[in-house]
Amino acid sequence: MTAFFAAWRRELGSARKYPVAVRNYVMAKTASISGVRATELCLVRLGDLHWDCGQWGRFLVKGKGARGSGPREREAFMFAEGRELLWWYIEEVRGLFPDDALDPYAALFPSERLPAALGAEVAVAPPVCADTFRRSLRAASLAHLKGTVTVLFPHLLRPACATHNYGSGMPLWDVQVLLGHTWPTTTVGYLASAKADPERASLESSRRAVRRLSGET
Repeated sequence: MTAFFAAWRRELGSARKYPVAVRNYVMAKTASISGVRATELCLVRLGDLHWDCGQWGRFLVKGKGARGSGPREREAFMFAEGRELLWWYIEEVRGLFPDDALDPYAALFPSERLPAALGAEVAVAPPVCADTFRRSLRAASLAHLKGTVTVLFPHLLRPACATHNYGSGMPLWDVQVLLGHTWPTTTVGYLASAKADPERASLESSRRAVRRLSGET
């Protein structure tokens, strides 16, 4: 995934529609970092970005409710990499779209066109649709993704995000919060490709206990 996103970013400068190409890249990269769903990401507005919340900033998404309870708002996490990525996008690219990039109700990831029926009277462009995001990710993966998996879809970025963080030591509960799951059993289903290592976990637990007993932080 690291090589895939690096190869995709290198080609952005030569894209025929630079703002659109960057938008698609930033959407996919943000989804892989934060674990948000495609439909959630498409509806994020500029005013939903809270740079001072938490350590690196967070943004609000309207996620799925449990057992058909309807959409519910939750916080998604930028982390250090996502903060840098989104800041670059806001500062250098978002203003290249034809709508008002200072409107807090404007879409973070807008369509490149204003509605034809209303034209210039519309202050903000509609958000890019999830199908457009899916097509752009599929095309990029066919061009740049190497390995056994050659085609990516947005929902595959969620288990990739979960597996990466869990494999790096993030506790299951935190992965559950990251993905916005109500039940931990749902989160476990996203970790099928994570390699469990009870011996390593036991060693790490012992080391933490030793540090606590010796008064280390």
